[in-house]
Amino acid sequence: MAKSQMDNFRCGMVSIVGRPNVGKSTLLNTILGEKVAIVSRIPQTTRNKIRGIYNDERCQIIFIDTPGFHRGKDSLDDFMNRASSSAMDDVDCIVHLVDTTRVVGQEEEMIVDRLKAVKVPIILGLNKIDIKKRNVAEYIALWESAKAKPVTELDNFTMITLSGKDAINIKELIDIIYSYLPEGQPLYPQDTVSDMPQKLAIADIIREKFLFLLREELPHSLGVVIEHIQPIRRRTTHIKALVFVERQTQKEIVIGKAGMMLKKVGSLAREELEELLGTKVFLELFVKVQKKWRDDVHILQELGYDSFDYV
Repeated sequence: MAKSQMDNFRCGMVSIVGRPNVGKSTLLNTILGEKVAIVSRIPQTTRNKIRGIYNDERCQIIFIDTPGFHRGKDSLDDFMNRASSSAMDDVDCIVHLVDTTRVVGQEEEMIVDRLKAVKVPIILGLNKIDIKKRNVAEYIALWESAKAKPVTELDNFTMITLSGKDAINIKELIDIIYSYLPEGQPLYPQDTVSDMPQKLAIADIIREKFLFLLREELPHSLGVVIEHIQPIRRRTTHIKALVFVERQTQKEIVIGKAGMMLKKVGSLAREELEELLGTKVFLELFVKVQKKWRDDVHILQELGYDSFDYV
């Protein structure tokens, strides 16, 4: 890149926040042009803060795709909510993404209550605008009530209609974000798409396949830990993954009749993992019943949740 371009270059951190299943991961993947966050219709599929890195000739944007804010029931939910909350601090801009096909709910009110006092610019992303059922006015009214003034009079506040799925207004969103970024040099090499650790990326791919095949049978009771990654011969990688469930009946569902569910998950995951790693993959999946694993801090840390990150 020419020196004159670097002189005017902008770089900054942007959080994407919202309640579960509003399309945060889909939006991030569309912006980046490749998959860095798992996507599922099951709420709370994103469990870690995923940094996706957008690069063009004028800027570098480090996106943080957070777990959705929701009413917590266990330590895992607590970690996820603290991850989302901490992602609102020390950033240059926040995209508050809402699903316009859904009515405003208690979780949305909680998010706006948290966001209304932040000092950084906020972009209200009115997502899924391609679907006819819309509640745009209600989301605008929520912000006007929180700020006690019309949105047209709010400083550092912008609204934009979006469709992460159909890539509607993505370029325009990048332009708005760019206008809020500070000048500065890239923080990452410009061919970097994500700084997510390899083990977490592999675990997320495997978990996504379970969510895809099992739908809502095991929405939040399944965790994946990568125990072993090792080249075993030229251009072949051995991966051993441990799948946690909470009850024996869940283990039977995950394995399936004659092991067929586990085989289907392994086949789907292996195809994507080989593309990710650029090698053949020998994938072993083991299922373990661990009661209340979502309250076990040691397991949560193995899954990538370090409690010290989210205090």
